[in-house]
Amino acid sequence: MSSMVEKNKRIQLSEYESATRESKPTRSDAIEMHGNASSAESASEVPFEEDNVSSTKNGSDGMEEEEGISRLCESSSGNCKPENDREVLETLTAGDSSESDGAAPERKPMCDFSDHRSDVCDMEGDIRVIGKNLSSVMLVTPSDHKGSRDRNESWQIRPYPRKFDDSAMAKVRALDLTSPHGDREAPRCTVNHAVPGILFSTGGHSGNCFHDFADVLIPLFQTAGPFQGQVQFIIADRQGWWMHKYRPYLMKLSSYDIIDYDNDDRVHCFKHAVVGLRAERDLMIDPAGAPEGYSIMDFVRLTRSAYSLERDRAWAAAGEPPGKKPRLLLIARGGTRRFMNLEEVVGMAEGVGYEVVASEPDFFDVGRFARVVNSCDVMVGVHGAGLTNFVFLPTDAIVIQVVPLGKLDWIATNFYAEPAMGMKLRYLQYDISVEESTLKEAYPRDHQVFKDPESIHKQGWFKLRDIYLKQQNVELDVNRFRPVLRRAFELLREKKYS
Repeated sequence: MSSMVEKNKRIQLSEYESATRESKPTRSDAIEMHGNASSAESASEVPFEEDNVSSTKNGSDGMEEEEGISRLCESSSGNCKPENDREVLETLTAGDSSESDGAAPERKPMCDFSDHRSDVCDMEGDIRVIGKNLSSVMLVTPSDHKGSRDRNESWQIRPYPRKFDDSAMAKVRALDLTSPHGDREAPRCTVNHAVPGILFSTGGHSGNCFHDFADVLIPLFQTAGPFQGQVQFIIADRQGWWMHKYRPYLMKLSSYDIIDYDNDDRVHCFKHAVVGLRAERDLMIDPAGAPEGYSIMDFVRLTRSAYSLERDRAWAAAGEPPGKKPRLLLIARGGTRRFMNLEEVVGMAEGVGYEVVASEPDFFDVGRFARVVNSCDVMVGVHGAGLTNFVFLPTDAIVIQVVPLGKLDWIATNFYAEPAMGMKLRYLQYDISVEESTLKEAYPRDHQVFKDPESIHKQGWFKLRDIYLKQQNVELDVNRFRPVLRRAFELLREKKYS
């Protein structure tokens, strides 16, 4: 590698520190490769109020993923407080004097709304779940009752773990949870279940690959995993295409037919029920706080089993058949932020020594694309939801994120770099130059779009999204990008994870 190339790039190697940090991570947590140092973005904080991914559904015969309207939330900020329509409606009844010493026993509330991301109600006792038009869950007699129904709690919850994001929560059905006081009559059970129930929503931003995993599948694994299949799913805001799309996951996590909460008028009775899903950071699991100490690698193993993925390990020079090349996948986005010179990039990658596959994620057939991804050793994609498919890569594979102009470093690191490393993948990052952005055709070179991206950020999410995520495509400088692919080839020869 020439001294000129060394001068024009920056490589930073470090270990993945912790998937459980609540403070903003630094760029030193990543394996990075930037292009021209003069255009590389700094690691300073991006002043976002909203994050970067959602979905729009265009009719029954097709879906289109796009970057959408999601508010970013950090546990350290004041933006994580629940909105008024998700607040506790009544407090606990005080002064329970049933104990002989006259002191009111401390009782755990039905629901925990303290987390910045998700509200969860975990109940034991005589529980009645009433769907369709009533939308309620009733704890008739708690497991800790002393001969009378003396709780008097009322809560409202939207069972989708992105409560800081108003645009997502607007598409999630609100449920009323009550534990009635006194002799209020409860609806009679229609169906009695011998296993616990979990009630959650597939509304919100479901349909976008990033949110399908970050908001539903990984949180569902965290919540349902300890039951080892002996759990009944009750789904609100159910979408048939979504259920079909992720059926392999659902079948791995529950041995029972799913209840359609919105269209089932029966009264389902449980002795244990959880409303809502537990979640931490996007595409991550904190083993310290997860039931049974689950980690994100446990979810990766579930994924490989659900889709019968054959490869656990990426290509390595030693032990490979003679002449076998590592496979490189180019995510060929069909909308914005697409590679304008895809064929040229393919030819260059083949010249480096890769067998190249250029493919766009299949919206409906997850299994087909999962097998394509799993057959590859390197994934290259422009920042966007399609990168989430790295969950299907074998261990020790390499993710290369191409980051467009716009000072998008913070979201690139938090939404994709750190989760990828948490899944025991290696990570390289390539920040494009002005010459590689199609924005140069729309704005003069001295425009604030290039000179002062933070000024665009300050104009709000919609402005940032429209310019940097919707208007921008990428024409890679193959000579500038070639050293990145060579570095990835070198890393494949170095086994990192045991």
